[in-house]
Amino acid sequence: MKVLITGATGLVGQAIVKVLHRKGIPVNYLTTSKDKIDSSEDFQGFYWNPNKGEIDLECFRDVQAIINLAGASIAKRWTPQHKKRVLSSRINSLQTLRKGLERSGNKEVECLVSASAIGIYPDSLCEYFDEDTKKVDDGFLGDVVTKWEAEADTFMALGIDVTKIRIGLVLSSEGGALPKMAIPVKNFVGAPIGTGDQWQSWVHIEDLAQMFVFAVENNLTGVYNAVAPNPVTNTKLTKELARILDRPLWLPNVPAFILKVLLGDMSTLLLASQRVSGKKIEEEGFAFQYANICQALKNLYASQEEGIPASVEA
Repeated sequence: MKVLITGATGLVGQAIVKVLHRKGIPVNYLTTSKDKIDSSEDFQGFYWNPNKGEIDLECFRDVQAIINLAGASIAKRWTPQHKKRVLSSRINSLQTLRKGLERSGNKEVECLVSASAIGIYPDSLCEYFDEDTKKVDDGFLGDVVTKWEAEADTFMALGIDVTKIRIGLVLSSEGGALPKMAIPVKNFVGAPIGTGDQWQSWVHIEDLAQMFVFAVENNLTGVYNAVAPNPVTNTKLTKELARILDRPLWLPNVPAFILKVLLGDMSTLLLASQRVSGKKIEEEGFAFQYANICQALKNLYASQEEGIPASVEA
């Protein structure tokens, strides 16, 4: 097997590449930077520019599976311009991939495993969402994810199995939201956000990477939530992080209105409550290494203090 990955040099992409290489699976990857093109035997880079529909068709040679992670970060102020970029980057990437695959003549690709997000689910303190939930968030994120997943489904017309992985809050000490959350805690000014009652459905980055590879190896199709079995409130997450970092929490909660003033619409990422089930992927036989928040944070931070990279311990 050979896997083609978009977004391979990002936080999640790097973790997936490590899992694939541990299994002896070579990777082709697409990059918009010609300076990032590698030519090693098991990690071959190819240039593309989704904004212009450009792609090196050699990237599809001998490929049996595609993992798509491409898309502009949502963790940037949601100006009208950036909102447009968030959506167009996801749609253009999938369209460029599909059209390139058609032109390449490759008939070996069996599956597309595409990133998605739990942002499709509505904001709720009391509801529990799974893949069969019909309700969709009526805001920006719900619109983006709906269109993103619909574009991924167009690959089915090529006879390709399509899996959408709805990713929750990714926990990694190397990037993403967690290091930003840890900074105030480490500096003795950490506090829960808003009421602190909002549910945060999270996943350890190692489990997330394993899940993408599991989907490829087991020919999964449809939608799967990439969240650990035990979501927690923001207060619980903040307290557990403070405990692991051995820091007190003494400040009152950060008021929601301050976040809305500072971040605008993007404050939704911190204040929205989504209690999401990861049971479906478990029923397929996937086993989470990090099912509890204390276990996950201990792996990510306690191992660092001991000088052991978390990825190695995992």
